[in-house]
Amino acid sequence: MRVSRLTALTIFSTSLLLVEYYQRFTPSKSLDRALLYLIAPLLIILLLWRESPAAYGFCLGNWRLGLKYSLGAALLLTPLVWAVTRLDPGLRGYYAPLRQTGQPLLVFTFLELIGWEFFFRGWLLFGYARAFGRQAIWLQAVPFALAHVSKPEAETLSALFGGAAFGWLAWETGSFLYPFLIHWYLFNVVIWFSTLP
Repeated sequence: MRVSRLTALTIFSTSLLLVEYYQRFTPSKSLDRALLYLIAPLLIILLLWRESPAAYGFCLGNWRLGLKYSLGAALLLTPLVWAVTRLDPGLRGYYAPLRQTGQPLLVFTFLELIGWEFFFRGWLLFGYARAFGRQAIWLQAVPFALAHVSKPEAETLSALFGGAAFGWLAWETGSFLYPFLIHWYLFNVVIWFSTLP
């Protein structure tokens, strides 16, 4: 029996999420995430499926639109993130210790999110889009939200809609890069705001 590409995508992506939850391959969880969510899908795309990663959003895409939305999101979301961080002690308690990972903060957050964003807003979004079109925006947001279950409640509850917004941006620009830039910026800002007195 031949497995369809859609079935393979679902099995591989689910397996990678489960493996990351239970296993460690390097001393750094952020490096594990980069390996499992960026390198493993890229190897599957290149070696198994023999396709270009650009078909999965691994490209610059519409960079003018992407940069416009990335800068706009940073300006609009920074005050909201500050307010939520100030009001939610659970968020501060979760993110403040991430300043002490033993890695420079920007390196740690980059490794945490580069694979994460490619996995959801590249591999899953554009992989599911072949069968489901724009509905893939919501399809990739569901496992993204579920992957937040161990995080603070406010963040987890908003992840479905945030994941859909990131998916929409990747869809519009043809690239996972711009959701990554926004997510990376917000991750750093949340950590920084969480350590303020």
